[in-house]
Amino acid sequence: MRIALITLSDKGARLAERLAARLAPQLGAVEAFVYEAVGEFPAATRFARLLDLTREIFSRFDGLVFIAPAGAVVRAVAGCLEHKTRDPAVVVVDVGGRWAVSLLSGHEGGANDLTLTVANLLDAEPVITTTSEAAKDLIVGVGCRRGVACEAVVAAIHEALARASRSLDHVRLLATADIKADETGLIAAARQLGLPVRFISSATIRQTPLAFQTSSLVQEKVDLPAVAEPAALLAGRRTQLLLPRQILHGLTVAIAQENCTS
Repeated sequence: MRIALITLSDKGARLAERLAARLAPQLGAVEAFVYEAVGEFPAATRFARLLDLTREIFSRFDGLVFIAPAGAVVRAVAGCLEHKTRDPAVVVVDVGGRWAVSLLSGHEGGANDLTLTVANLLDAEPVITTTSEAAKDLIVGVGCRRGVACEAVVAAIHEALARASRSLDHVRLLATADIKADETGLIAAARQLGLPVRFISSATIRQTPLAFQTSSLVQEKVDLPAVAEPAALLAGRRTQLLLPRQILHGLTVAIAQENCTS
C-alpha cells in the first residue's frame, strides 16, 4: 500500500515525520510532501500549492493522509474525484494529532481502516461516519496473556456476546491496551471476525476517571489497573458497560455500549 503524507505547517511536518516512521513498517511505502515554507524535514518533497500537488499525486497513491484543516483538504480533492471504487483513501488529521477523520473512500478505498491505523499510531480519536459503521454500537474490550491463540480470542468474544444477548453484527470495534499492539493471536482473531482493533494508550488507561473493575494481577503483570473494561469504555463515546469483564477461554472480555445517555 502506497501512502502519501501531506502537510502545510511546521507543526504538521513534525507530526508527519513521526507518523511516517511508524506507518512504513505496517503499510509499506510512505512518502511525505510538505509546503515549501515549512522548516526541517529533509526526507520530504516540497510543494508550492496544495491544489496542484493533490491533482498530481491523487491517482498515484492508495491513501492520502492530510495533516491540515479539513476545509483545505475538501477544496484540494474536490476536482480529483472519479468514483468511490477508484478514488484513494483520504484521511484528515489535525496538526495537534487529536483527531483522524475518514474523509473519502471509507469502505471501498480503505479510508476507515487507514483512519484507525493512524489513530492507533498517534493515540488520536478515529472519526468514521459511514452509515454501516455508525449504526454499530458495541465495543468488545479484550485483555489477554502473551501468546494467546487466535481461536481462544474468537471463542471468548462469541461467548461474551452470547452472554450479553447480542450478535457480532452490532460490534464496531475490538479494543485493548497499546501493549498488545503486536499480539498476533489477537490481531488474527480480529481479522477473522472482520473487526478493526483500537489500541488504547497505557497512559490513557492509567489516567482515566472512568469507573471500572481493577485487577491486582494485571497491575503486577503489565503495570495497568485493568485492560478489558477500560479499553472498551475508552474506545468509544458516551459508553457504558453492557457486560462487565468475564474470564473466558483464558482471557478477559468486557463489552461496552456507545451512545448511552444515562
